[in-house]
Amino acid sequence: NLIFYVADDGGFEMRSYLNKICQSPNLDNLAKESLLFNNAYSSVSSCSPSRSSLLTGLPSHQNGMYGLHHGIHHFNSFEKVQSLPTILKKKNIRTGIIGKKHVGPDSVYPFDFSQTEENNSILQVGRNITKIKLLVREFLSHNRTQPFFLYVAFHDPHRCGHSHPEYGNFCEKFGNGDVGMGTILDWHPIYYQWDQVKVPYFVQNTEAARRDIAAQYTTISRLDQGVGLVLKELEDAGFKDNTLVIYTSDNGIPFPNGRTNLYEPGLAEPMMIRSPIPEHRKNSVTYSLTSLLDIVPTLLDWFNIPYTNEPSSDTNEVSSPQLTGKSLLPLLNQEPVENNTAIFASQTHHEVTMYYPMRAIRTKRYKLIHNINYKMPFPIDQDFFVSPTFQDILNRTRTNQPLKWYKTLKSYYERPEWELYDLKYDPEEMNNIVSKPSVKEIFTDLYERLLKWQETTEDPWLCAPKGVQTSRNTKNPQCMSLQNFL
Repeated sequence: NLIFYVADDGGFEMRSYLNKICQSPNLDNLAKESLLFNNAYSSVSSCSPSRSSLLTGLPSHQNGMYGLHHGIHHFNSFEKVQSLPTILKKKNIRTGIIGKKHVGPDSVYPFDFSQTEENNSILQVGRNITKIKLLVREFLSHNRTQPFFLYVAFHDPHRCGHSHPEYGNFCEKFGNGDVGMGTILDWHPIYYQWDQVKVPYFVQNTEAARRDIAAQYTTISRLDQGVGLVLKELEDAGFKDNTLVIYTSDNGIPFPNGRTNLYEPGLAEPMMIRSPIPEHRKNSVTYSLTSLLDIVPTLLDWFNIPYTNEPSSDTNEVSSPQLTGKSLLPLLNQEPVENNTAIFASQTHHEVTMYYPMRAIRTKRYKLIHNINYKMPFPIDQDFFVSPTFQDILNRTRTNQPLKWYKTLKSYYERPEWELYDLKYDPEEMNNIVSKPSVKEIFTDLYERLLKWQETTEDPWLCAPKGVQTSRNTKNPQCMSLQNFL
C-alpha cells in the first residue's frame, strides 16, 4: 500500500529542516522514521502543472497541463496521457484522493474514491482535518484485501486572502473556534508573534512580511496535525507495517522568489519517505539530487508494475511517452555515487494571463535558467498580489522607503534571457555569471543538456523564442530561425 501526502505551497517550516520556530511535531516524528531528502525539487513551480507531473511522471509541457486547471484558466492534460490512477486501476490497486485535485480531465485522473473540491467545499476536504481524518477512515475500511494508493492532498498552507479573506491571509482562522470561524475539533491552533518568526533570505525583513509568515506558521500547525491524524488512522486500521508513506509539496511557498519562480525557493521541496521494510534507511538524510518526476517511477516500482512506452498488442491503447525520472527505492538502501546528475524544470503559465515560459537545469553546483519571454516583465499572480508581503514591497517602492529586501521590484520584474548561477558560492542566486568568459564551457554543457531534455520530453517551446520548430513528431526536430531580432 502507499499513502502520498502533498502539501499545498508547503515549504521547509519544520524543525527537521532546521526551522526551530515553526512547531511541526507530527512531521518531525515522520521524518525520524523516514529518509529525509535535502535536495528534492519540483519540475514546475505552479499548483496544477506540478500535480499533473506528480501523477503522470511527465513534465507539464509534455502532459498538457500548462497552467492552472480551475475556473477561467481551464488547462487540462492531454486525453491520451496515462496517469497513476489509470495504471494502478488496471493492476487491481484501489485508488483514492482526498483534498485538492486541481487537475483534469476526469478521464485522465479516474480515482476509485474521490472526495475533492469537485464534489465538496475545498475548505472542508483540504483544511478541515477532522473531515479529512474521517474520509481516510472511510477509505481504509474498504481495503481489507485489495492493495491501495491513497493521495491525501491538503489545501494547507496555501494562501486564501484573495478567495476567503474573512479567514485570514492563509485561512489561519478557519476552524479556530472564534465567532464565525467554525470549529475543527481535532485542530489545536498554534499562534506566533510576528517578531519571533524566521524570515527566509528571499523575503523582506519587515513587520508586514513577518506577520504574513506568522499566519503561514499557524496554518502549518493545521497541516502538521492533519498528517498526524492520517498516520494514526493508518496505524489503527492495521496498515502501518505494509504501507509506504511519502510526504512532499507541489511547489515553493507563496512569497517573492517562491511559487511561480524557478529560483531555489520556487523549486526546492521538503520530502520524506517512510518505508515499512526494516532494512530501509530511517532517521537518515540523503543529499541525492531528486526530482518530483521520480515519484511515478518510485510508486510503480513499489507496486512492482513495469512502465512501458509501447502500446499493448491486444488493445487500442496508445503508447506512453518515456519517463525521464527514476525510482527512489534504491536510495532507501544506500546513498548512490552520483556523477554530474541534474534535475530539470519547465514553467509556462500559472494563471492563464501569466504567460512566462521558463526552462531550467540544475546540477549539484550550477543552475541555468532560460527565460523565454524575457522581453516582458515577470508576472504576479492574484493571491500573491493581494498578500501583505507583496503589498509591502509595492508600497515601499512607491514611497521610496527602504525595502529591507535583497532585490528591487524592478530587478524582480526584469530578467535576462539566460541566468547562470554558481550555487556553491552563490546559493541565493544573486550573481548572474552567464556573460563571464570563464564559464563559457559550463554554459554550453548545461545548455546542451537542457536542450536534449526538451527534445526527449517533446517540449513545444524547444526553439522559442528565436526559432520555430519543424519536423515535429520525428526523432530529429529542427529549429528554423525566425529572424525576429531577439
